[in-house]
Amino acid sequence: MTRFPYLRQDFAASLVVFLVALPLCVGVAVASGVPAELGLVTGIVGGIVTGLMRGSSLQVSGPAAGLTVLVFEAVSEFGLPLLGVIVLAAGVLQLVMGVLKTGRWFRAISVSVVEGMLAGIGLVIIAGQLYAAAGLKAPSSGIDKILGLPGAAATALGSTEALASLAIGAGTIAVMVGWKKLPKKAQTVPGALAAVILATTATLAFSLPVATVEVNGLIDSIQLPGPDALGELAAPAVIGTILAFTLIASAESLFSAAAVDRLHDGPRTQYDKELMAQGAGNAICGMLGALPMTAVIVRSSANVAAGAKTKASRVLHGVWLLLFAAMLPWALALIPLPALAGILVHAGWKLIPFRGVISLWRAHRGEAMILVVTAVAIVTVNMFEGVLIGLALSVIKTAWETSHIKLEVIDKGAGPIQAYLSGNATFLRLPKILDSLEALPQDRPVVVDLSGLHHLDHACRTALETWAERHSTAGTEPVKVTGPVKATSTEHA
Repeated sequence: MTRFPYLRQDFAASLVVFLVALPLCVGVAVASGVPAELGLVTGIVGGIVTGLMRGSSLQVSGPAAGLTVLVFEAVSEFGLPLLGVIVLAAGVLQLVMGVLKTGRWFRAISVSVVEGMLAGIGLVIIAGQLYAAAGLKAPSSGIDKILGLPGAAATALGSTEALASLAIGAGTIAVMVGWKKLPKKAQTVPGALAAVILATTATLAFSLPVATVEVNGLIDSIQLPGPDALGELAAPAVIGTILAFTLIASAESLFSAAAVDRLHDGPRTQYDKELMAQGAGNAICGMLGALPMTAVIVRSSANVAAGAKTKASRVLHGVWLLLFAAMLPWALALIPLPALAGILVHAGWKLIPFRGVISLWRAHRGEAMILVVTAVAIVTVNMFEGVLIGLALSVIKTAWETSHIKLEVIDKGAGPIQAYLSGNATFLRLPKILDSLEALPQDRPVVVDLSGLHHLDHACRTALETWAERHSTAGTEPVKVTGPVKATSTEHA
């Protein structure tokens, strides 16, 4: 026991994480348009393979709701056989990034972009799973899902089967919301698992006309990538999807690691090694044709709250998932699909930072706008381009803020006019600088002091030199530019 001093705590925590992960693995797989068993495969790899590797000791990996939309789009566009190749390539790319020590750079991504990304994903998940809860087929694009909800509601109200399905989905959400208000002992069973068990029991007891999970068998669901699929890697659309998988999975995992570090006092995350652990897990998931993985904050926080001390808890949770998939696959066929839709609607709702947007708007309106625009772009365009739009806005905002410049003009009525520039002179503020300088009298000597500048880019330097050459009228002493930058003094002919 001295070799494993925390075995009892880790064993108990692993059971809790297993019970939290089981319905989520199945729900994410079904929502992604792939066999339910593939969600379990990713959970198993995330627990056993990624769980054994170094990086973050207590965060737990598996299929995540945050990638559901992207996976569904990939499967719809390229087909299930190509999914494994995409996930494999993304995993290899993560491994390379880890070797190159780029993991820490993901911490530099604006929190507003990440929260906007998750909010956009959450909106698309909610809209799409409302169709699934009613047993209806959802439109393909995010904006069509939202715009089509009134028509879907009208269709559901006229169908007994749809109403029964909606009742199961709504009941699942109600149980998950209300479960947190029960005594602590009752909450030993995770709310999502309790909701699925109750929904399954109600469906069987009342013989409700509700669709259930289709079971193919663990071995039959695994599809190893063939040479034909590997040949598709050069297609531009496939490359874009690989980059999207890599960017979003890496960002979500490393931001989750930072959040988990705040929940415990144990060893801190080694970001480059965690990125490599995620890459190894995704590479193996890709070779098995399974879903991509990320670190999942729901499972990770449950792991910490359950008293886990070492990585043994997450490895054991992968073992329990493997035993369930091998010994009790028939149990999956009893789970009603609207119950899984309810779980995903609840997960999507939690991805939207309602309170965070309000507090951010009060303190940093620019960041709040980036969050909202990123979310809207993901809904209206697509996942990858939406994230790129958010990143671009974040860079532009930062460049604008860091290019702050101040121009102070001192005119004592006699002698030269003094113009002091301080801050960062970049092309973004060039119009403001020139407007102020061009307003100075042309028949008076002018001295421009650049000693207060921290930075002067090429565009500003050229513009100042041109203005200095042309500003003064004939017979007036030419403009002088002084400071750390090479002075410019132009005599008139």
